[in-house]
Amino acid sequence: MKVIGLTGGIGMGKSTAANTFRRLRIPVFDADAAVHELQGKGGRAVAPIAAAFPGTVEGGKVDREALRRAVLGNAAALKRLERIVHPLVRDAERRFLAAARRRAEPLVVLDIPLLFETKGQGRCDLVVVVTAPAAVQRWRVLRRPGMTEERLRYILARQTPDREKRRRADVVVPTGLSRHAAQRAIRKLVRENRP
Repeated sequence: MKVIGLTGGIGMGKSTAANTFRRLRIPVFDADAAVHELQGKGGRAVAPIAAAFPGTVEGGKVDREALRRAVLGNAAALKRLERIVHPLVRDAERRFLAAARRRAEPLVVLDIPLLFETKGQGRCDLVVVVTAPAAVQRWRVLRRPGMTEERLRYILARQTPDREKRRRADVVVPTGLSRHAAQRAIRKLVRENRP
């Protein structure tokens, strides 16, 4: 089974790329969705987050805005949160890969925004980075509900710069031209890598 790591900065088109893989019937592990599940009602991260960050859990689930405020600009708090969440996401990823192996899937995708930051590229046979010009990225992100310039700066400061991601990628998929161009590039990639 070949494992493709899919990554890219915020607003670079990673979700669209992941959906293209899904339409091509490639199983995709979505690390962001795993985090939402872990922090949702009954999620495995709820109790440890409640203990580490009092006042961030309400109604049995993590209040993501309260948690964001608790860690925003606080490196120690962010590290504490990562020590809780990252191992749980990694465990969900292992279960996804084990299930894919049992089904004899020839190709799977790990959609991980912080792939390089968490040294996840070592678990992949191939790393795909989606990219767009900085102006396009900024325009896309600032259209999101609740997004501010300050929040965008904070997020970008935590992410490996786009230039470095492109340098370390096996395949770069530009998403700033058109959705169709990016989809064509992904279809070609799948043809070349699916036995």
